[in-house]
Amino acid sequence: MNEVIQYFQEIDPVLAALYATLFTWGLTAAGAGLVFLFKSPNRALMDGMLGFTGGVMVAASFWSLLAPGIEMSPGDGFVKVIPAAVGFLLGAGFIFGLDKILPHVHINFKMDEAEGVKTPWHRTTLLVLAITLHNIPEGLAVGVLFGGVASGFEGATIGGAVALALGIGLQNFPEGFAVAVPMRRHGLSRRKSWMYGQASAIVEPIAGVLGAWAVLTFEPILPYALSFAAGAMIFVVVEEVIPETQQDKYTDIATMGFIGGFIIMMTLDVGLG
Repeated sequence: MNEVIQYFQEIDPVLAALYATLFTWGLTAAGAGLVFLFKSPNRALMDGMLGFTGGVMVAASFWSLLAPGIEMSPGDGFVKVIPAAVGFLLGAGFIFGLDKILPHVHINFKMDEAEGVKTPWHRTTLLVLAITLHNIPEGLAVGVLFGGVASGFEGATIGGAVALALGIGLQNFPEGFAVAVPMRRHGLSRRKSWMYGQASAIVEPIAGVLGAWAVLTFEPILPYALSFAAGAMIFVVVEEVIPETQQDKYTDIATMGFIGGFIIMMTLDVGLG
């Protein structure tokens, strides 16, 4: 792991963000690849995986984004927390707007519960778009943190950036599985199910590069950008991930998955950061 951290220290930050988010995309593809082994997954396992995803996202929002963002903000007392509060609100508002516009349907919901602008699009497309909403703030968070490290901001560490990418990648694995398998169950071939599953994370490298570029170009926005990514992720967890785990009888399993994801992400961030 030390060799990985040293490698990311030595390369261009935008390139580092690209490599890190390609890694998270790759784990999504690997998770989606499980569709070649299973057609009908255990519902308890699916809810546990979704809970794990939520735990990682919440822990990353605080340990990797909000805490460093507050630490590097100027001033004291209430003044110090203003960038974090503003950025957090803007991030949540950004995903709120996308949620109202982008057509999508959540994994455990019926077609008549689809959100966003009404379209004749097939359920498979709407499922991919739902997971894409998850992945926008995740890629952005990784890119922003790598950009912050390169800008020399106190509180932004290469270890923390690597830990965030690793944590996001870990929770992307079950996400890829969670997208691909329902599509297989709805009649798509294994190959098409895998293609749709991995495609849901293609936005992460794009968001990661944009995040790193924005911070390097406009350095003063870093505290706002970190909190923006945190607000976006928390909105996704509360509005989408958690409700998806509450549609069946396995809510306790989903809750324990959440706890496990939170602990793993917290341990990675503190241990590597």
